[in-house]
Amino acid sequence: MPSMAPDTRYARSGDVNIAYQVVGHGPFDLVYVPGWISNIELMWEEPAHARLLRRLAAFSRLILFDKRGTGMSDPVPVVRLPTLEQRMDDVRAVMDAAGSERAALFGSSEGGLMSVLFAATYPDRTRALVTHAIYAKRLWSPDYPWAPTPEARAAEIEATERTWGGEMDISVLAPSADEAFKRRAVAYLRRSASPGAAVALLRMNSQIDVRAALPTISVPTLVLNRVADRDVKVEEARWIASQIPGARLVELPGDEHLIWAGDVDGLVDEVEDFLTGSRPAPMTDRVLATVLFTDIVGSTERASNLGDRRWRELLEQHHTMVRRELERFRGREVDTAGDGFLATFDGPARAVRCARAIQQAVRELGLEVRAGLHTGEVELADGGVAGIAVHTGARVAALADGGEVLVSSTVKDLVAGSGLEFADRGTHELKGVGERQLYAVSRV
Repeated sequence: MPSMAPDTRYARSGDVNIAYQVVGHGPFDLVYVPGWISNIELMWEEPAHARLLRRLAAFSRLILFDKRGTGMSDPVPVVRLPTLEQRMDDVRAVMDAAGSERAALFGSSEGGLMSVLFAATYPDRTRALVTHAIYAKRLWSPDYPWAPTPEARAAEIEATERTWGGEMDISVLAPSADEAFKRRAVAYLRRSASPGAAVALLRMNSQIDVRAALPTISVPTLVLNRVADRDVKVEEARWIASQIPGARLVELPGDEHLIWAGDVDGLVDEVEDFLTGSRPAPMTDRVLATVLFTDIVGSTERASNLGDRRWRELLEQHHTMVRRELERFRGREVDTAGDGFLATFDGPARAVRCARAIQQAVRELGLEVRAGLHTGEVELADGGVAGIAVHTGARVAALADGGEVLVSSTVKDLVAGSGLEFADRGTHELKGVGERQLYAVSRV
């Protein structure tokens, strides 16, 4: 788990221990209630999931927890599944343990159901309610035509039980995500609950109906749904919002059901605006940043020797280690192409130390990585970066030897006094960039 993740604590709810974390120092408390299953420690290992949490914690004191039977919380017998009332008690126990008298609740998917009931039952402890991709009922009926039929739901549960721990199909949950994201999401789900617990919770969710509670909600409410969500239809969200007095409905672009897939920033912008009355200041399109490029030395030959399956598994381990170090050194992953990473940092010394840490980490896998860094002005567009500084960083990386961290003179000059030491690698003509003095990191 990355070192920047908060400590996991435990709240006692009846005879069950509920794992929770607190992060941020905002002016109000925000309880994040995740969907179906979760693991609050693994959340921080996925860059998109961690970004969601960091964004929420930037304007609140964020409290997150694993529902009983999932993640770091105590397991529960699948023959004695928790009721929604018990789950509400878990929210209250976590709030009490975290010293929160009143909080905004943010429930996603199945987590929204207990959030709805909590807000309706305990308005004195609920500052506001935000829901994302929630349903009020999980089985079709003539007066609730958006839910899956009992036959379709049974088939979904059977497929989940049959494929758990293997090649699960989550294309409905994140249709537009790339295959690497889907593999990580499947691994996250598998590590968040046992197959028995996961399937039992699906069965329990199929029995839930909170329609009667919707008109009784008296706190300010925001209902969010992506317009092309295939798991929870936007028409369902429209109906739910119409049943809650004064609720605001926001339809977001995208087809992802998973809250950490797709445009996370756009979603959190709506939450922040609703809870604080203002959106974050727009990000300037040009900033000073240190760009880091890495790639695996001899990857083609290694892939050929290992074969596709074993190479893919090794590459996933490599990506996990790289992302762990990026999180630890506050780097932002920009792009992943094949076996290479592009990341940006707001501090060049941390970028250099991150590059060296990545090299040391992946040696455990028998891999050698080259890295190149340059600091300059970059253009921010559509989540990516562009500009001459990016091209320069790529050219520097291409000249690095295996196991070497090569930097431009700009990086070396900016880290003066940091304790980093360099060896002169001479002047090089960088295609499309011009001459640059390059240095290899010799000591961190």
